[in-house]
Amino acid sequence: MRKLITIASTMLIVGLAWFFTELFNFSTVPVRDGDIYAESEGEPPIPMYKSHKLPDSIDFAGEQVPLQYFDVAESLDRELQVNTYWHSQTIHILKKMPRYFSQIEPILKEEGVPEDFKYLAIAESALNERAVSPSSAVGLWQFMKATAREYGLEVTAEVDERYHIEKSTRAACKYLKSAYKKYGSWTMVAAAYNAGRTGMSRQIVRQKEKDYYNLLLNPETSRYVFRIVAMKLVLNNPKKYGFYIEDEDKYPIIPTYTIEVKSAVKNFADFAKSHDENYKILKYFNPWLRQSYLNNTAKKTYQIVLPKRGFREGVSK
Repeated sequence: MRKLITIASTMLIVGLAWFFTELFNFSTVPVRDGDIYAESEGEPPIPMYKSHKLPDSIDFAGEQVPLQYFDVAESLDRELQVNTYWHSQTIHILKKMPRYFSQIEPILKEEGVPEDFKYLAIAESALNERAVSPSSAVGLWQFMKATAREYGLEVTAEVDERYHIEKSTRAACKYLKSAYKKYGSWTMVAAAYNAGRTGMSRQIVRQKEKDYYNLLLNPETSRYVFRIVAMKLVLNNPKKYGFYIEDEDKYPIIPTYTIEVKSAVKNFADFAKSHDENYKILKYFNPWLRQSYLNNTAKKTYQIVLPKRGFREGVSK
């Protein structure tokens, strides 16, 4: 009997030890940068991704997104998950935002365009002023050549102002305000920026409907506004969606100065050297200059931007 009691006690102790070991392991699943990891025996940790919930309400340019409609909620949910888990792209945008938004936001305000349209620039180009689409749309706002000229941008072999952040932003504002006069809705304006006003107007007539959220549109345009709203959600509160970008990790706003040019420039490499700079940096800050020279037969006045000395070391002198 004594022997049986000893065996039972030993088994009880072993069982309790196993139970508390497993309990401890379960309660200490490692958390890394906001992602919960599950561990399987003999296998490396596996990230467990969660579905981010939609807010109770959200607006675009002051116009409410009707989340009470299941199709609207599901469309926004799709874009929210896509942009949340497209880690490399979203992190890169978060790092670039201070530099580009510091240039875009004042222009939108001055032109009377809602600030939310800065997220449209993200949807168009991911804040890349050198972006070129397969259809040859160019720049931060992805202007086609004819539309760019229609809204006052110079597009030639030597100068292409679609690559000019300030001038292309002002041209985009002209387009957006013109579209608002036509549709009376900033949401419809955003959709028309993607589909074109002719395409949007055709669907309005065909479907007898003027509300973006009630229109059946092509796959790209049907996702477009939701993509913009999703980016607004993530970029306004990145930590909520698992992005932890420290201020020192963001790309700094580089102080610059301008040089006025009214005549021809024979060689921009020499021009850069004469201002204690190199050709690469000159073109980096002025991608709208498309050649290594500028004939400027029309004798126009151009503002060439260069960084203040010491920018590469992060020090403004």
